[in-house]
Amino acid sequence: MTRKLLAAGPTEEEYELLRTFRRGRHAPWLTDTDPIPLLPVVQLRTQDVPGLSLPDDADVLQVFWCPFNAHGADRHVGVHLFWRKASEVTEVMAEQPEPEVVGRAEYVPEPCILHPEQVVEHQWGDLLPYSIKARLDDWEDWEDEDAVSYQFDLSIPPGWKVGGFAPWPVTGPEEVTCACGRRMDLLLTIDSREWDRGTRSWVPLEDRHVADTDANTPTRVVVGRGGRLMIFVCSQDWSHPHRLVLQ
Repeated sequence: MTRKLLAAGPTEEEYELLRTFRRGRHAPWLTDTDPIPLLPVVQLRTQDVPGLSLPDDADVLQVFWCPFNAHGADRHVGVHLFWRKASEVTEVMAEQPEPEVVGRAEYVPEPCILHPEQVVEHQWGDLLPYSIKARLDDWEDWEDEDAVSYQFDLSIPPGWKVGGFAPWPVTGPEEVTCACGRRMDLLLTIDSREWDRGTRSWVPLEDRHVADTDANTPTRVVVGRGGRLMIFVCSQDWSHPHRLVLQ
């Protein structure tokens, strides 16, 4: 039996070719310090979203972010929150400015019309009292892959949502605390998909016939490696810096 050895890397000729490559610029007229417009992510009105309460009697919440993943120690997108009264908006921008370049195409939301629906949530499983978790363990049938489970089918729905409980599938439960020491509340969850194979129970009835297509990604937004970006605000003062958590 013969054995072939694989080359450890490029040949010298290939190295010479690689040395000729130069990083290009998609917008050479822009410098690193030129301002670029923020991308609108979502606009919510309190009259349309049950339970959404804004400071200063505002009735419109607007969320924007920078289309480049280069902000803060965690290298998240730079999220900006604005809340205002619709009655005080006198001039509406006729044309939405668009950035010449973006860091990732997945940061550019596909225009969507929201149809908010209020659902009942339950706390993340690891945060439940031990007595309840023990009862759930007895109730769940782990040998049946089609059986209903608390964590995926009953507790916290996937997808974009306002308020509710935070899911902790990556790090486990964390305390999210403001710089002032107060508790922070989950304001908005931006999810890379509205459902997956493990959360099919949350598929809207009107989408059941397309559940196995890309209908679960209507916004085309992808955060992190296909996870959720959660925006937390101070429970007492929204003017304090918000926090981002990626799960």
